[in-house]
Amino acid sequence: MQENEKNKVEGSTLYLVGTPIGNLADMTERAKKVLSEVDFVAAEDTRNSMKLLSCFGIHTELVSYYEHNKRESGERIVARLIGGESCALITDAGMPAISDPGEDLVKLCAEAGVTVRIVPGPSACVSALALSGLSTVRFAFEGFLPAQKGERRKRLEAVANDDRTLIFYEAPHKLRATLTDMEEIFGGERRISLCRELTKLNEEADRTTLAGAVEMYKQKEPRGEYVLVIEGGSGKVQQENPLLSLSPEDHVAHYENQGMKRMEAIKAAAKDRGMSKSELYKLLVDA
Repeated sequence: MQENEKNKVEGSTLYLVGTPIGNLADMTERAKKVLSEVDFVAAEDTRNSMKLLSCFGIHTELVSYYEHNKRESGERIVARLIGGESCALITDAGMPAISDPGEDLVKLCAEAGVTVRIVPGPSACVSALALSGLSTVRFAFEGFLPAQKGERRKRLEAVANDDRTLIFYEAPHKLRATLTDMEEIFGGERRISLCRELTKLNEEADRTTLAGAVEMYKQKEPRGEYVLVIEGGSGKVQQENPLLSLSPEDHVAHYENQGMKRMEAIKAAAKDRGMSKSELYKLLVDA
């Protein structure tokens, strides 16, 4: 290699390499060069990544780096980087380290004084934002919501009045429950863009309201991974429900004193607390 070679791959350097999110034609020339010339590639799923690299005739060594081995694998990768090798980090699709365990590897490199460089590429969240038809001036990326209903609703309540455009990732099997919670917490009139299959043959960007989205997916089967882009709120913080300061038993008793039957009162109190009726019932029984 010549010393003044453009985009020269250097030792003791971690390269964060963006890869296509659906369309192989989106792989950049620089990404292909770096992936070909680094000493090894760290990948979330080595089987998927091997197929991707093979499409471009790249046969660089692959090592596994994902959520459940990131601590041990991360330490091994950093040790090799300190020893003078170069590594490219890729995820299954899009930019590594964004809602991705690569975030921890970047932190390890920063702590160890290892150089990290970026090779930008496709990003599902930014692509969906650009397609949404909503404000792109200020936005907040929230990533995946918690799977547990109570925790999911708590997170949504925390951002309900944020006046920035909000971006979420969601899996198809959880979409309907998430949309229902969003409609209840954000309000049915809030605008949303539901983006799926970005850059692929069946790319869609459905622009509607949260109420419209809930109705749409009563009839339509969710398919593929979704990016949900939602209009920002008013920015005004609503006063917290004073009933939340009560104990669960007193909260239920409040509704019973208004004439509700026991199970109706539990259901109403559970909704206030962002949890399911069964979760609150169990809490009362265990108390």
